[in-house]
Amino acid sequence: MPLPHVVLASTSPRRRELLRHVVESFDVADSGATELHGALLPPRALCEANARIKAMAVARDRPQALVIGADTLVFLDDQPLGKPADLDEARSMLRRLSGRVHAVITGVCLVHREAARMTCFAEATHVRFKAFGDDVIDAYLRAVPVLDKAGSYAIQTHGDWLVEQVEGSLTNVIGLPVERLGDVLATWGR
Repeated sequence: MPLPHVVLASTSPRRRELLRHVVESFDVADSGATELHGALLPPRALCEANARIKAMAVARDRPQALVIGADTLVFLDDQPLGKPADLDEARSMLRRLSGRVHAVITGVCLVHREAARMTCFAEATHVRFKAFGDDVIDAYLRAVPVLDKAGSYAIQTHGDWLVEQVEGSLTNVIGLPVERLGDVLATWGR
């Protein structure tokens, strides 16, 4: 049985590019949803909740589609580091991450309202940063637009300046765990 029509509840160009690895054709919709912030829930639960909020917001208007919502956050000592408000906050985040291991968690939620079906999961990847100083941080902030990036970095853009080691899914760090999503989508086509 083929998949229903897929809608990605995200306007992120990175997520669009990643979803193309597992779904040939899909639409994109901005959920306009208000996400939960702060350490209100444990890390995985927070990311899943935000993914569900986004997916449900789009599914209200697209009940016949399979809507995929996602939310990626960086966690240092179980504290979420979202998108920085400005370059000063970005600089502060990168200083905190320097020389440390952090978790990148992406929550994903698949919703099909007409079929009354929903599947949510969260994928975690551990990233070890090199120890670096303000010279590297300043160069990175000049080279990479980080204000729309959780944790103030994009591993796919000069990530080698910051990252020493990645344990787990690289695509998860970019914004969508395509390996796991492909496995989950395979169960939806049955």
